[in-house]
Amino acid sequence: MTNHHRFLFGALALLVLAAISAPAQERRVQMKDLPPAVKKAVQEQSQGATLRGLSKEVVDSKTVYEAELRVNGHNKDVLLDADGNVLEIEEQVTRASLPEPVKAALAKAAGKRRVLMIESITKGGQLTAYEAHLRRGVKAVELKFAPDGKPL
Repeated sequence: MTNHHRFLFGALALLVLAAISAPAQERRVQMKDLPPAVKKAVQEQSQGATLRGLSKEVVDSKTVYEAELRVNGHNKDVLLDADGNVLEIEEQVTRASLPEPVKAALAKAAGKRRVLMIESITKGGQLTAYEAHLRRGVKAVELKFAPDGKPL
């Protein structure tokens, strides 16, 4: 094998390795592409809402689906497994609706950064966290707090 061939073989091996180890990418899908159980769950979750989009990705070798909804003027994302079970819900909330300990922790942590959006995160039917998206200039920051206001 010539040096040129070794170089090409090595470059090809690196490309294959990079492709294998690359993180999963979200792929847009349509309702007709969903498994029946997922389609049913999306229909149930989107009642009274506008379905903005659907996506599919593989996370830790498991296929998950996300329904992006608009409900009463705010965003709500529902993550489902391939059997249609709800894994997580991220729902936009107002600062005023936050529990007092979370409001105080957010105010202290935000400093001079502008709060762009706050979401509640529910897993297994249980509120597990609040996630705040902030910006100061071009720098974006994401902060998470437990329902009791402790930083996560």
